[in-house]
Amino acid sequence: MTTELATRTLGTAAPLTVSAIGLGCMGMSEFYGAHDDAAGIATIHRALDLGVTLLDTADMYGPFTNEELVGRAIAGRRDEVVLATKFGNERRADGTRVGINGRPDYVVAACEASLRRLGVDHIDLYYQHRVDPDVAIEETVGAMAGLVEAGKVRNLGLSEAAPDTVRRAHAVHPITALQTEYSLFSRDLEDEILPVLRELGIGLVPYSPLGRGMLTGHVGAVSAAGDARGTEYFPRFRGDALVTNLALVDRVRTLAEAKGVTPGQLALAWVLAQGPDVVPIPGTKRVAYLEENVAAAGVGLAAADLASLEDAVPRGAVAGARYGDMSSIDG
Repeated sequence: MTTELATRTLGTAAPLTVSAIGLGCMGMSEFYGAHDDAAGIATIHRALDLGVTLLDTADMYGPFTNEELVGRAIAGRRDEVVLATKFGNERRADGTRVGINGRPDYVVAACEASLRRLGVDHIDLYYQHRVDPDVAIEETVGAMAGLVEAGKVRNLGLSEAAPDTVRRAHAVHPITALQTEYSLFSRDLEDEILPVLRELGIGLVPYSPLGRGMLTGHVGAVSAAGDARGTEYFPRFRGDALVTNLALVDRVRTLAEAKGVTPGQLALAWVLAQGPDVVPIPGTKRVAYLEENVAAAGVGLAAADLASLEDAVPRGAVAGARYGDMSSIDG
């Protein structure tokens, strides 16, 4: 039985109504340690039962296997799902990273491949995963617009795109959403990106709204095989930066306990409180954590709560860059 979860609308020129909290499916297949397809499918099914409609994947997760997993999970329940996937981080089947690809012919081929793996006839929200610096955004979005005209895609999105790129893309075809990292630990987008999104009527889909799990209070030093958070690619989980950041999490935990919620729920409630055009997609591969995350939609924050969180985690207090290599982020 599906329960009710509040909805929000992404975008105004090309609006898309989704659940207030979505589900990031990446970790079910790669990057965060061992994975179990059966557990991933069970988590997706539970999400649908709880009223989560927005499912987020990408062709490069696995690579390719996460789309196949999501496709199996939604078989027979397609009408309950707002399906989002991404192209642009080109990889081979053996995992080799080829690079960022925004060429029009690749856009079309990548979409066809994603449709096959997902087992669907259309994608509800199709993102360019990273901006190709060697291909004009007008060319890439022009090809994406062609997919809309062909009925293979319903809405368009960008990921980690700079303000000027967003403007240029939106002039070619309405952009429904921008996906980028946003949390108590990652707030740089508030300066320039968020104002542009609101000027143009584009929704925001924050990924890693829990700081890649750190803000849940369950994740500290990472040593599990296959968990990328233990590598130099994620500086916030290493050395002195980790010590600093876990101290910030302790402050969030104190506030959460006083409010009778978990640290993760408080952190997600903060993201949700940043505006009705914001739809976070916390990722998990476990039903218990999914249920905890979805319950955050019912956590109301007063002005005093928001002020306390600002004091506990001042903007810029987190130690370490989002990625060890930021070169793929459009600047």
